[in-house]
Amino acid sequence: MAADAGMSPLQLPCAFSPKSRQYLALCAQDGRLRIWSTDSKTLHQEYVPSAHLSATCTCIAWGPCRTAKEGPTRKKRKSEAVQVEEKADLLAMGTAAGTVLIYSATKGALHCTLDGGHSGGVNCVHWHPEDSLLYSGSDDSNIIEWDLQTGKMRSKWKADRAAVTSLCVSHDGKLLLSAGQTIKMWDLDTKELYRTFTGHSTAVTTLRFATTRPPDSNGLYFLSGAAHDRLLSVWQVREDGKDKNSVVSFTMTDEPQHIDLVPSNSKEEAVRLAVVCKDGQLHLFEHFLNGPCKKPLSPLCTVQMSDTKDSPVPIPLLAAALGADSRSVLLAYGNHLQPVMERAEINTSERHVCLTRDVQTHLALSMETIVSKVKTPIVNAKSKVLVPGLPGHQAPVKGTTQGSEKRKKNSDTKEMSIAERLGEIDLSVSSEKGAPKGTASLLTDNFAVLLVQGLESNDANILNKVFQTRKDMVIKKTVARLPLPAVLPLVEEITKRLQGHPFMAALMVRWLKAVIMHHTSYLASLPDLVTQLGVLYHMIESRVKMFHKLTKLHGKLYLVMTQVATNDSSKTVTDVDRTAKLVYEEESSDEDEASGDEGLPDEDSDNWEEEEEEAKEEKMEEDQEEQAADEEDENPDSRTESKANGEEDMENESEEE
Repeated sequence: MAADAGMSPLQLPCAFSPKSRQYLALCAQDGRLRIWSTDSKTLHQEYVPSAHLSATCTCIAWGPCRTAKEGPTRKKRKSEAVQVEEKADLLAMGTAAGTVLIYSATKGALHCTLDGGHSGGVNCVHWHPEDSLLYSGSDDSNIIEWDLQTGKMRSKWKADRAAVTSLCVSHDGKLLLSAGQTIKMWDLDTKELYRTFTGHSTAVTTLRFATTRPPDSNGLYFLSGAAHDRLLSVWQVREDGKDKNSVVSFTMTDEPQHIDLVPSNSKEEAVRLAVVCKDGQLHLFEHFLNGPCKKPLSPLCTVQMSDTKDSPVPIPLLAAALGADSRSVLLAYGNHLQPVMERAEINTSERHVCLTRDVQTHLALSMETIVSKVKTPIVNAKSKVLVPGLPGHQAPVKGTTQGSEKRKKNSDTKEMSIAERLGEIDLSVSSEKGAPKGTASLLTDNFAVLLVQGLESNDANILNKVFQTRKDMVIKKTVARLPLPAVLPLVEEITKRLQGHPFMAALMVRWLKAVIMHHTSYLASLPDLVTQLGVLYHMIESRVKMFHKLTKLHGKLYLVMTQVATNDSSKTVTDVDRTAKLVYEEESSDEDEASGDEGLPDEDSDNWEEEEEEAKEEKMEEDQEEQAADEEDENPDSRTESKANGEEDMENESEEE
């Protein structure tokens, strides 16, 4: 049966090819599909989907093995007739964008794309064992049956209220299991619901048919595993329909991540099971399925891996495949980007087995055996290398640059090594503040030479040293002094580093900006620019996708925060200073003082109104006096006249007397 690798959001899909287990397919964090050969333990093929960053791979499943057509062959006689080997060819990949990609391992290219069916991300894919049919389940709660011969959808039906997270087709191709949280069994001929099972409290990530017997014999069993569930449940499909609860359960140390199963063909044959858990351990089970079992079954053997250091560190297992013998197991462990594959003999008589391996040496050996795609030509002093895209231009491969020629003419010393140049960069950076202006150009010369050497030799240390600069002027001058054949390798290196940590991406954006500013005309003249910059374009598009929404959210949050701040500031009122700024006391007459001395405090309240009236009268008199004084100041003539009149009156009075 085809190996299916549905996954929870934190797991990465991986699957061994069926039957011969010749290949291991892995989708790593960068969205690339890598197919490893289990025999040579090297990278067999690598495929980068066009939208591997925005539409990441969520699940993979190998199709049934078929005879590979490798070109025309002559007719053989009957005596020469040999059995044609069936090879694993087609691999289905479900993506988060709702499409299904069919990759051909024989052709090493994309076979076809199945799209237009799902409105949500694809969670699981599973092949029909005989016909060229594929089933896919999605977040939109639908199941689609695809026809691989036409590349179109044959049928589509709603399977659940929530997302469909796992699928499995029976060995005879007549029944289909689907699950979100409840498990449903469908008749593939009529697409009608056959049975419903209780399921799990969380999303089901794994479904497998454990026996090949027909459902009407009470001998059809299947198992299921769910996220955050340390039990694998086994369900029996009974003829009377009383089969809503599980009959057997297997205990594990963590939730299942990868399952391989050898089904039982009869009651006398046990089911063999290899489960790789999320914690990196492998559990081997063997059980005769014949009715319910009350107690959960513990594993027959548990396998762990560790390195050979003084303080051992566990090595996580990624996948496991059972061999023909009960003791032989094919293991894949280590890192998803560089897995190590090994056929191991497990002593199942021991309950716990720990295998020690030196992973670093394995990694180094396997990396050396991989054929590098970058080939550096051996250039003599007399030879001239012509680079496509710029006729007659000599590529700076292993050649001397202008800066080194000047240095040779001026001094008799030997050419400086890379380590000395790196040291010189450190000195120039540290003493840059007190250095004269001429050192800036020398620094950019060094950077340009080192950058070319680092791109040619693919030396990470040199490139890290050059890319760590933050000064825009140094970056611009370095990019401007680069030879044209080094521009495209620089763009590819920048693209590779942009996919890493955001801190490194912030530095790489400055270099990318400088390259586009200085070398746009050269890049536009390249014929294959669209395919070479496709990865960069998709990556930038996926990074900027949420920027508009985030800026909107930032603006709304800013408004809310300012309103809250103003409300808080208006509520906090400062304490009022209750001390009087000015105190005015009126002079009272002697009578008032006497009466005030004689009067009691209680009598003051009765005389408030009289005191107020007296104060008002006194104030009016003062106002009249002030007005009269003002009039006198304004009219001094009238004052003299009044004086004269007064004197005349006095004289008249005296005369009368």
